[in-house]
Amino acid sequence: MTDSPTSIVFDGVGHAFGDRVVLREVSLTIPERRVGIVGANGSGKSTLARMINGLVLPDSGTVTVNGLDVRKNKRRVRREVGFIFSDPDRQIIMPTVAEDIELSLSRIVADKAERRARAHEVLADFGLAGHADQPAHQLSGGQKQLLALAAVMVVGPSILVADEPTTMLDLRNSLMLRTTFAALSEQLVVLTHDLEMLDDFERVLVLDDGRVVADDEPAPALAYYRDLMSR
Repeated sequence: MTDSPTSIVFDGVGHAFGDRVVLREVSLTIPERRVGIVGANGSGKSTLARMINGLVLPDSGTVTVNGLDVRKNKRRVRREVGFIFSDPDRQIIMPTVAEDIELSLSRIVADKAERRARAHEVLADFGLAGHADQPAHQLSGGQKQLLALAAVMVVGPSILVADEPTTMLDLRNSLMLRTTFAALSEQLVVLTHDLEMLDDFERVLVLDDGRVVADDEPAPALAYYRDLMSR
């Protein structure tokens, strides 16, 4: 966990996939602790999010994270930014729950016994203490998402980006993930169609056709988005 200030800056960012323009001259500074991004499918929000940790690089403009140009410092930025996908099976690699955490820790902890001990600690933090030796594929959808989150957070990123984290979850597991997110001290950027999840966030961005068309507190930003989707 970290208490240091963080900031994400997009400066004149544009991007296209072939002939399809997905971001158009986006300029943003994001210092807030919890920020939501909403938009219709194809609006550009996932591309925007993936630029925060260098999964996608801009065709024009710059993205900086905590003062680091993502294009020039991709490896350092990826240590700063954790990313979780809507489908945790894309991120869970190892056969058992504890082994998946230990794999993440292998980047920063050389001693095998220490990795094992720290894996058990983080699993307890995320409510998975009783599942350490269980096959990861036997977890419920919500437990898998928590495991993916734990494997990302154990290496100490200052920023977490979550792309549609509740898409595959039922209501109980969605509420569990919201509670977990609320307890994080790291900067959190969430892309979601679950608008209620953003009610207590500090800021919500609305994307449409590759542009930020609303940028406000949740209530007015989401009201704008609902109106936009009803046109």
